[in-house]
Amino acid sequence: MKNKLIIAGNWKMNKTPNECRILAKEIISSLNGIMGIHVIFSPPFTGLNEIETSNPFFKAAQNCYFEQSGAFTGEVSIEMIKSCDATHVIIGHSERRMLFNEDNYTINQKILAVKKNGLIPIFCIGESLEDRNNGSTEKKISDQIEKGLIGIDSLEGLVVAYEPVWAIGTGVAASPKEIEDIHKFIHNVLKNIDKKHYTQVLYGGSVKPENSEELIRVPGVDGFLIGGASLNVDSFVSIAKAMEKYRSN
Repeated sequence: MKNKLIIAGNWKMNKTPNECRILAKEIISSLNGIMGIHVIFSPPFTGLNEIETSNPFFKAAQNCYFEQSGAFTGEVSIEMIKSCDATHVIIGHSERRMLFNEDNYTINQKILAVKKNGLIPIFCIGESLEDRNNGSTEKKISDQIEKGLIGIDSLEGLVVAYEPVWAIGTGVAASPKEIEDIHKFIHNVLKNIDKKHYTQVLYGGSVKPENSEELIRVPGVDGFLIGGASLNVDSFVSIAKAMEKYRSN
């Protein structure tokens, strides 16, 4: 996927199975024939089987567990996700880290398992407002990357999503210069792990139609991981078309 921009919609804990089917169908219809973009839908687990996709449209689970099967009440295995024809798994989202206490070790185990089973991890990283204010953004980001990718020599088949926690759902996006600087830093950290493969780095954090055209032009941004705006057909389609327009220039 490295030659195409990515727009991924994280629907979080929203939409019933039927609503997932309708939303995806309407977006696919509106983006029929889109060029240079891969579109990823990430519904709740209950909606994965309701969405029918084919290239350039794909499905991602919002989480997984790293064990193959067993007495892990409430968890979902990668095989279960694969059986729904999903190709990606979001790992390490800030809400998983903050609300469900996922640490770098757990995230690393999930990434290893996802890659081993042939799916693509969308590996989320990002700093809190406290990290930003005390000047430890780069330390936090490099720590998340290095510990999250322990045991991984090749970054082929991996996507990274940078989401500043202070910008998620707040309506406040990072400035283009801030995004450019941190994406450059992220790419450099990734190159230290694997110089052979270019790793796509998405931006996520209050991306909306009004700022998407500016943000997709930021050097080092290979697409978006979108939350709230992905739940509305018009807003999501508008962002995707802004990306297509930029890609075609």
